Amino acid sequence: MDIPEILIERLLKAKHVTVLTGAGVSAESGIKTFRDPDGLWATLNPAELASIDGFLSNPELVWSWYQHRVSIIHNSKPNAGHYALAEMEKMFEEFSLITQNVDRLHQKAGSTNVWELHGNIVENHCFNCKKPYNCETELSDKKLPRCPHCGGLNRPSVVWFGEMLPLTAMQEAEKATLVADVFFSVGTSAEVFPAANLPYLAKNHGAFLVEVNPNQTSLTNYANVHLQAYSGVALPLVVSKLKENIK
Repeated sequence: MDIPEILIERLLKAKHVTVLTGAGVSAESGIKTFRDPDGLWATLNPAELASIDGFLSNPELVWSWYQHRVSIIHNSKPNAGHYALAEMEKMFEEFSLITQNVDRLHQKAGSTNVWELHGNIVENHCFNCKKPYNCETELSDKKLPRCPHCGGLNRPSVVWFGEMLPLTAMQEAEKATLVADVFFSVGTSAEVFPAANLPYLAKNHGAFLVEVNPNQTSLTNYANVHLQAYSGVALPLVVSKLKENIK
C-alpha cells in the first residue's frame, strides 16, 4: 500500500504524536475481539464476567474466566504493529500511546509512555482495600486468592462494565490528545466512549487525524487520512517511509 506524502510531511514537522489503539491491534496477535463471532464473549454474558455484580455473585466463575484469558495473553506475542509503535516513540520529541487493550503487548514490544484506559489483565488488586496482589492466582486448590492485608477478595485490575476509567490515565490521555500535532486512531471501532471521543477532540484542536483500520468506521470520513490496512501492515510502512525522509 502507498503511504500518502501529506502524512509523512505532517509527521516530519510534528513535535507531539499521539496514538489511540483498540482491540484490532491485539487481534493481529491472535487475541479475539469482543465482536468476533467466535470471540471471547461469543457464548458468555459480559455482565456475569466483567462487572462488580457478576464478580460478587460468582467470583469463582470470574476468576476462572480471567485465568483463561491470562493464559491466552501469556502465549501471545506483539505483532509488527506493536513494534512499529515502539519504534515511532523514539522518533518524536513527544510521543504518547493511549490504549484500550488490557494485554500489555505494547509494553512487551518496548513502548514506555503508555496510558491504559481499561486497566490491564496482568495485574490484580484487592476488591476491598485496593492494594496490589502479587501472589499466586491459580485456583488449583479451588480457593479464591485472598488479600494478605485485609482478607478481601482479589480481582483483576481491569475496568469492568459500569466502572469509571482510571482518573490519571484519562487525564493524561486527554492532555496528550489536546497537544497532538498528529493523532493516530489504530485498530479501534471508535464506538466505545469516552475513548472514542479522543480522535474528534484531537482534530478539533488542530491535529492531523489518521485512521489505521482495514474496515470503515464512524471515524473514517472525519479523518484526514485513512490507511485501510491492518496496523501490522500500515505502521511499519509509515516507519520505513519516515526513516527514508530523515536520512
